[in-house]
This record gives sequence, structure tokens and C-alpha cells, in this order.
Amino acid sequence: MIAIIDYGLGNLRSVAKALESAGAKVKVTSSPEEIIAAKAVVLPGVGAFYAGMENLRNLNLIPAIQESVKQKKPFLGICLGLQLLFGESEEHGFNKGLGLIEGKVKKFTGKVKIPHMGWNQVQSKAKIFDGVTDNSYFYFVHSYYVEPKDKNIIIGKTNYSIEFASTVSQDNIFGVQFHPEKSSQAGIKVLRNFISLC
Repeated sequence: MIAIIDYGLGNLRSVAKALESAGAKVKVTSSPEEIIAAKAVVLPGVGAFYAGMENLRNLNLIPAIQESVKQKKPFLGICLGLQLLFGESEEHGFNKGLGLIEGKVKKFTGKVKIPHMGWNQVQSKAKIFDGVTDNSYFYFVHSYYVEPKDKNIIIGKTNYSIEFASTVSQDNIFGVQFHPEKSSQAGIKVLRNFISLC
């Protein structure tokens, strides 16, 4: 069973349907006990970084997330869920994240339309993209991007005025800036590869 964390932000139904289409049994939950009991965990999310952290704190979900990572369960952060894994964000001033991955969340700058919204390519040959053609298109909606301290954890890159980390992998943690649940068959394949880790 894969636990999809419900903390009041994110398109949980579409994430659940996509994971089920990829072959998983899922449970959308805000129960710390159910999260810890799951074989794998998905942290989706759409919205503001500070609101995400506040909701996780108010629902007492941070210890369950930390314990799941500590137990080496496959853990997937999607969009805002990826960003929350990092130590800090400059969104709406300084905000502290979960700190599971060292690095920052930064805003796109320069003459570029924000949010970065729509289809864009991901360059990756990592295992989570097995069966997906390199430079395939995935669906993005975000104004901020992650900047890991350790560049070796970057396993997928995308260009949008700059080259940014669109996929990361650290131990049992995976994170994607795009929305696999909105990315047609390429997104389903990424989810299926994640499920295979479970």
C-alpha cells in the first residue's frame, strides 16, 4: 500500500488515480499511523511553501514523514511536495522546510513568464525514467525550483531560462518538479517505475 499524504494542498484524487493506473494500491490519508505503516509514501502538493509546512505541522505529519524516510521506504515528492523536502525556501521570505535534502528553493528570475506552466522536456537516463524516451515532455506548474547542495542527486534537468533540477534522487527519496499524474503515458511510466521500488 502506498500512502498519499493529505495535508490540504494538492490534487490528491488525480494522483491517486494515476498511481492506481500504474498498478498501485493507494490510501489517501492524514493519519501519521497509516503513513508509517505504508510500504511507500507520496507527498504531492500544489500551492505555497509556507502553507504546506504549516499544514504539515498542524496535522502532526512531520514526524511520520521523517520516520518513513528513516525506515528507508520509497518516498516520492511531487511539485510542492518535492520543494518541501528541502531545507529552506525564499518564497514569501525565508521559510524552513523539512530539511530531508540539503539545499534551497529559489524563484525564477529574469525575463521569463511565471509560473512556468505547460509541457517541457526532462533530460534524464535515470532508472526512474526506464522506458521513457530521453527529453520526453512532462507537465509543469511552478514559480520556484529546487537547488540541491549536492549536485550529484540531480537525476533530471529541464530548461526554462536556466537549467534547473526537475528530478532528484537521494537514497530512498525521489522528487519530481513536474506532475506525473498530468503527464500522459510518460508520467504513468515514471510512477510505475517508482512503484517497482516498493
